[in-house]
Amino acid sequence: MKVVAFNGSPRRDGNTIRLLHMVCEILEEEGIETEIVQVGGKSVHGCTACMKCAENLDHKCVLTGDPMNEWMEKMFAADGIIIGSPTYFGDLTPEAKALIDRAGFVALANGNLLNRKVGAAVVAVRRAGAIHVYDSINHLFGISGMVTVGSSYWNIGVGLVPGEVDGDLEGRKTMEDLGKNMAWVLKKLGA
Repeated sequence: MKVVAFNGSPRRDGNTIRLLHMVCEILEEEGIETEIVQVGGKSVHGCTACMKCAENLDHKCVLTGDPMNEWMEKMFAADGIIIGSPTYFGDLTPEAKALIDRAGFVALANGNLLNRKVGAAVVAVRRAGAIHVYDSINHLFGISGMVTVGSSYWNIGVGLVPGEVDGDLEGRKTMEDLGKNMAWVLKKLGA
């Protein structure tokens, strides 16, 4: 079993990736392979709704010149997917949104390649707006027929400066419980 986690933050050592590491540590302890992919800070283009993925049916986006097709390949091969984003003006980062839109469109156009995979959202927040980010990510999972995993609270961690989420005890517990819940679901599904 494998879970691929996508860091939508441009900060490679910020709060979002710290939260993702917390979840992935638990998954690894449960015997599930994990990989974290850096999405934030990359130059990626959003979906243009050109519909070429529905014509070509090759599991790829026709837009090239960025790592999106490589990321989608990882998504489609994984049993579980975690998408993490910090909260930017009450929403997710543009890179995380581009990943969701392009991967979601390609997956649906090619026979629903994300159907019945396990998904979880992870959100870093300074103060407010995290629930909107959480919902935006979970919309991909819902429209794709994925099994969405929750925790003991919303999958958020509170912190502004890099590393501040380490002191959010409730957020840390939430990530630990998310990892345990995701491992349990994956094992129950026999992924």
